[in-house]
Amino acid sequence: MAIGKFMRTMVGALSLVGLLVGISTFTAHAASKEKIDRRVTEVMSKFREDVNGADSLLAKASAVLVFPSIKKAGIGIGAEYGEGALLIDGKTVDYYSTAAGSIGLQLGGQVRSQILLFMAPEKLDAFRKSDKWEVGVDGSVAVATVGAGGSIDSTNIDAPILAFIFNNKGLMYNLSLEGSKMSRIERN
Repeated sequence: MAIGKFMRTMVGALSLVGLLVGISTFTAHAASKEKIDRRVTEVMSKFREDVNGADSLLAKASAVLVFPSIKKAGIGIGAEYGEGALLIDGKTVDYYSTAAGSIGLQLGGQVRSQILLFMAPEKLDAFRKSDKWEVGVDGSVAVATVGAGGSIDSTNIDAPILAFIFNNKGLMYNLSLEGSKMSRIERN
């Protein structure tokens, strides 16, 4: 009994150390403005190719926040981190990071891209005024679903903030962004 508790404590402690090392590796390799901008352009091209009506949505959006590469890893305790750019009228106006943590049954890692469309100007204003903006606390985000042939499900299309999440295989549907914290960053 005592050995089992000791082993669980050790596994938890080692998982936490591994997680902290992994996250520091994510943040130690901060991307330059040019690298972020190049990746943002690639992700936006893929978005336009994969989603019917993407250009129409982009035209209606007050701004677009693009995270080209969010890396998530976990062994019992998980963490994710990514850097991206906020676009207004198709031009980068600021750079942001996103980070989140989780506890639960998890092992492994994944990389995904994420696009947030600010459809309501007041939501964009609140986002830009915040030092650390948290999904579910400072604003709710509706994750869009896309059906066969790239058609957008119109159920949540009128949301003030709309998210599209995808990996190298295409759009992902069943992810929650709750707890993700986004902060403005300086990039050279």
